[in-house]
Amino acid sequence: MADQISITGIKAFGYHGVLPHEAVEGQEFIIDLVINLDLQAASQSDDLSQTINYADLAQIVHENIVGERVALIERLAGRIADEIKGAYREIQSVSVTVHKPHAPVTVNFTDIAVTITR
Repeated sequence: MADQISITGIKAFGYHGVLPHEAVEGQEFIIDLVINLDLQAASQSDDLSQTINYADLAQIVHENIVGERVALIERLAGRIADEIKGAYREIQSVSVTVHKPHAPVTVNFTDIAVTITR
Protein backbone atom coordinates (compact mmCIF):
# COMPACT_ATOMS: atom_id res chain seq x y z
CA MET A 1 0.00 0.00 0.00
CA ALA A 2 1.45 3.33 -1.05
CA ASP A 3 -1.08 5.63 0.64
CA GLN A 4 0.14 7.51 3.69
CA ILE A 5 -0.77 10.20 6.13
CA SER A 6 2.28 11.95 7.59
CA ILE A 7 2.33 14.46 10.41
CA THR A 8 5.74 15.78 11.38
CA GLY A 9 7.00 18.02 14.12
CA ILE A 10 4.27 17.65 16.75
CA LYS A 11 5.83 19.45 19.73
CA ALA A 12 4.94 19.39 23.40
CA PHE A 13 6.62 19.61 26.78
CA GLY A 14 6.89 16.42 28.81
CA TYR A 15 8.70 14.88 31.75
CA HIS A 16 9.99 11.63 30.24
CA GLY A 17 13.44 10.26 30.88
CA VAL A 18 15.57 7.97 32.98
CA LEU A 19 17.34 10.63 35.03
CA PRO A 20 15.65 12.16 38.09
CA HIS A 21 16.09 15.75 36.89
CA GLU A 22 14.14 14.94 33.70
CA ALA A 23 11.09 14.20 35.86
CA VAL A 24 11.41 17.60 37.53
CA GLU A 25 12.61 19.93 34.79
CA GLY A 26 11.05 18.28 31.73
CA GLN A 27 11.88 19.09 28.14
CA GLU A 28 10.42 19.43 24.67
CA PHE A 29 9.65 16.31 22.66
CA ILE A 30 8.95 16.25 18.92
CA ILE A 31 7.00 13.44 17.29
CA ASP A 32 6.50 12.41 13.68
CA LEU A 33 3.80 10.02 12.47
CA VAL A 34 3.62 8.01 9.27
CA ILE A 35 0.40 6.08 8.84
CA ASN A 36 -0.20 3.61 6.02
CA LEU A 37 -3.79 2.99 4.98
CA ASP A 38 -5.99 2.83 1.92
CA LEU A 39 -7.00 6.38 0.98
CA GLN A 40 -8.70 5.54 -2.30
CA ALA A 41 -12.23 6.17 -1.00
CA ALA A 42 -11.26 9.53 0.51
CA SER A 43 -9.42 10.55 -2.65
CA GLN A 44 -12.57 9.94 -4.68
CA SER A 45 -15.27 11.11 -2.29
CA ASP A 46 -13.63 14.19 -0.73
CA ASP A 47 -15.34 13.04 2.49
CA LEU A 48 -13.57 13.32 5.85
CA SER A 49 -15.36 10.21 7.12
CA GLN A 50 -13.38 8.18 4.55
CA THR A 51 -10.04 9.03 6.15
CA ILE A 52 -8.61 9.81 9.59
CA ASN A 53 -8.86 13.32 10.98
CA TYR A 54 -5.31 14.67 11.34
CA ALA A 55 -6.31 16.79 14.32
CA ASP A 56 -7.41 13.66 16.19
CA LEU A 57 -4.06 11.97 15.51
CA ALA A 58 -2.14 15.04 16.67
CA GLN A 59 -4.26 15.20 19.82
CA ILE A 60 -3.42 11.58 20.71
CA VAL A 61 0.26 12.38 20.34
CA HIS A 62 0.01 15.56 22.41
CA GLU A 63 -1.86 13.83 25.22
CA ASN A 64 0.81 11.15 25.41
CA ILE A 65 3.66 13.66 25.55
CA VAL A 66 2.10 15.72 28.33
CA GLY A 67 0.55 12.69 30.04
CA GLU A 68 1.91 9.89 32.18
CA ARG A 69 5.68 9.93 32.51
CA VAL A 70 7.79 7.11 31.09
CA ALA A 71 11.51 6.46 31.45
CA LEU A 72 12.25 5.51 27.84
CA ILE A 73 11.30 7.24 24.61
CA GLU A 74 10.96 3.72 23.22
CA ARG A 75 8.01 3.27 25.57
CA LEU A 76 6.53 6.63 24.63
CA ALA A 77 6.72 5.78 20.91
CA GLY A 78 5.25 2.32 21.49
CA ARG A 79 2.41 3.67 23.61
CA ILE A 80 1.46 6.20 20.94
CA ALA A 81 1.71 3.62 18.13
CA ASP A 82 -0.43 1.12 20.02
CA GLU A 83 -3.08 3.71 20.87
CA ILE A 84 -3.36 4.99 17.31
CA LYS A 85 -3.35 1.51 15.77
CA GLY A 86 -6.00 0.39 18.28
CA ALA A 87 -8.23 3.40 17.65
CA TYR A 88 -8.38 3.07 13.86
CA ARG A 89 -8.87 -0.41 12.43
CA GLU A 90 -8.30 0.88 8.89
CA ILE A 91 -4.63 1.58 9.63
CA GLN A 92 -2.33 -1.01 8.11
CA SER A 93 0.77 0.27 9.90
CA VAL A 94 1.88 3.25 11.92
CA SER A 95 5.40 4.51 12.54
CA VAL A 96 6.03 6.86 15.43
CA THR A 97 9.33 8.70 15.74
CA VAL A 98 10.04 10.39 19.06
CA HIS A 99 12.76 13.03 18.91
CA LYS A 100 14.49 14.05 22.13
CA PRO A 101 16.66 16.96 20.96
CA HIS A 102 17.64 17.99 24.49
CA ALA A 103 18.56 14.55 25.81
CA PRO A 104 21.11 14.63 28.63
CA VAL A 105 24.07 13.43 26.58
CA THR A 106 27.55 14.85 27.18
CA VAL A 107 28.64 15.05 23.53
CA ASN A 108 27.38 17.40 20.83
CA PHE A 109 24.52 16.01 18.77
CA THR A 110 21.71 17.28 16.62
CA ASP A 111 18.96 14.86 17.59
CA ILE A 112 18.28 11.60 19.33
CA ALA A 113 15.26 9.72 18.05
CA VAL A 114 13.54 6.35 18.27
CA THR A 115 11.11 4.98 15.69
CA ILE A 116 8.57 2.28 16.50
CA THR A 117 6.44 0.66 13.79
CA ARG A 118 3.32 -1.37 14.46
